[in-house]
Amino acid sequence: MGTRPGSAPALDTVLAGLAQDEATGSLRVGKEGTVYLVRGRVSYVDCAATPGVEDLLGGSGRIDAAGIRHARQEAGPGGDGGALLVSRGVLSRGELEFCVLSATLDAAFFLLAPRTLRTRFRAGDAHWLGVHWFFDVPGLLRECARRRARLERAWPSAELDARPVTPLRRIPGTHALLTRLQWELLLAADSTATPVELARRLGHPAYSTLLAVRELAAAGLLARDQAEPDEQPDEQPDEQPDEQPAALPTRTPRPAAVPVAGAVTDVNLLLRVRDALEAL
Repeated sequence: MGTRPGSAPALDTVLAGLAQDEATGSLRVGKEGTVYLVRGRVSYVDCAATPGVEDLLGGSGRIDAAGIRHARQEAGPGGDGGALLVSRGVLSRGELEFCVLSATLDAAFFLLAPRTLRTRFRAGDAHWLGVHWFFDVPGLLRECARRRARLERAWPSAELDARPVTPLRRIPGTHALLTRLQWELLLAADSTATPVELARRLGHPAYSTLLAVRELAAAGLLARDQAEPDEQPDEQPDEQPDEQPAALPTRTPRPAAVPVAGAVTDVNLLLRVRDALEAL
C-alpha cells in the first residue's frame, strides 16, 4: 500500500483504515516519523522530533549508545532486540515495556497531531526492538488529545514550546516549589536549548519536559522575552500548578495478556502511574 493518489488523507483517517484492515507493517509519515502496527494495533511510534527508546535507555544509564547499536545489529530485521536486552540482564521485562510505553506515547503526541501528511505503508516491516506493547488506534488518539488539553491547562500559550528555555535570574516572591524535573530543567537550561532539545540532552520524554516548561512559565520562572531575561512575565498566577497525585507502580502486563478490548483500561492505568512517576 503506497501513498494514495490525489490530496493526502488526514493521518487519523489513514490509521483508522489500517486498524480496520488489521494491517501489520510500518506507516511512514513524511520525514517526521514512523508508526509500527501489528494486526491493526500500534506497537511503537518513532518521531524524529522526540527522544526515542534508544535515547531513554541511554539516558537511564542502563546501556550506552554502543551497546544499543550492537543489540540492534544483532537483532537484525524482524528480530527482537528488546528480548535480547532482557535475556542479558540489561533491564527487566517490566522496564522494557514501560520504556516502550513512554517512548511511544511521547512520539505519538508530536507525530499524530491533527493534520494532513503524505504517508507510505510498508507491509511486514517491524521495529528492531520487537513487539512489547500494544495500543489501539482510537485510544492512542484520545490520549494525544488529553495531553494537549493538559498542556493548555498548565499554560495556555505555545510561545515557549519551540524557543530556548531561559530561566529568570531572580525568582518572583520569596520562594518557589519545584518538581524534580523542573529543577533539572532549570539547571540544564542555557538559553540556547529548546524544551525538546533539553529532553534529549537529559534523557527525558519530550512531552513531560514540555509540560514542565509550561508549568515553569505559569509560575513566572522563565523569561518570555529572550532579549530581556530579567524581565518577569506580565501575568503571574496566584498559585502554582498542583502536583500530580502519586500512585503506586504496578507490574506492567505482558503483551500476550492484553486483549484488544481491554487494552484501553490497562493503558490508562499505566498512564496514571507514568504521570505520578514523572512528578516525583
